[in-house]
Amino acid sequence: MGIVGNLNPNQLQFFESEGYLVLESFTSPDEIKSLRLKMEELLDQFDCSSRASIFSTKNQQHTTDDHFFESAEKISFFFEEKAFDDDGNLKQPKELSINKVGHALHERDPLFRSFSSSEKVSSLLCSLGYKRPVVIQSMYIFKQPGIGGEVVPHQDNSFLYTNPTTCTGLWLALEDATITNGCLWAIPGSHKNGLVRRFIRDEKGVHFDKPSPSYDQKDFVPIEVKAGSLVVIHGDLIHQSFENKSSTSRHAYSLHVVDTDGCRWAEDNWIRRTVEPEPLYAL
Repeated sequence: MGIVGNLNPNQLQFFESEGYLVLESFTSPDEIKSLRLKMEELLDQFDCSSRASIFSTKNQQHTTDDHFFESAEKISFFFEEKAFDDDGNLKQPKELSINKVGHALHERDPLFRSFSSSEKVSSLLCSLGYKRPVVIQSMYIFKQPGIGGEVVPHQDNSFLYTNPTTCTGLWLALEDATITNGCLWAIPGSHKNGLVRRFIRDEKGVHFDKPSPSYDQKDFVPIEVKAGSLVVIHGDLIHQSFENKSSTSRHAYSLHVVDTDGCRWAEDNWIRRTVEPEPLYAL
């Protein structure tokens, strides 16, 4: 397959220096509309009285269960922490209560698979030096108005570890992402300090191998982007997002990619697949 990189030297230099890169107009308005309509359809089909989980990055060790583990190869739905009242009932319609859908949209749904394996995604990964990349997880993130939960400072390599580390996050804005509705924030250049800690799965469940460092919020910069922009995130970049207290949602589709050439997937990652993922290409 003749994959050619699509990033120019200035873009590559910025990514290597800062640890992230914004590619404006990566996706067309029609593509965005199609992805959002498909998610509306999936939500409409979802029976919220069936099994589902709450997703929280603050209490991840306590909210992780079999539903979460099994989602690695499924399309699964996860609620916001603040979606329920004291009696355990949804306070608003399900479409305004879901935190995210994951973690195999890129495999299980044809439309999301088409975007995730598109030539423009493969060309981007080729520019970054990937030899045999696989999408290891995908998420549709809603960041619901009023209740969209905080995502605490983290590095993607913590959760999706290979030796050597190879994870890159691709975060596609399906709506404008602003400071007001919970855009990404990052510490520029923090990827140069390496991986801080790992998220381990063992016989006790899941846990971090070290406590989280404390970060100075003054070091973070907002990454405000228009709908259709793609944010490329180095696996060691420290990034976060705050609660969405606005009346506007902040939908995004996120992919995480690792290489399978010259590196080894860690057996104690939370994702333990029964079927090996298909590479996007092989050089």
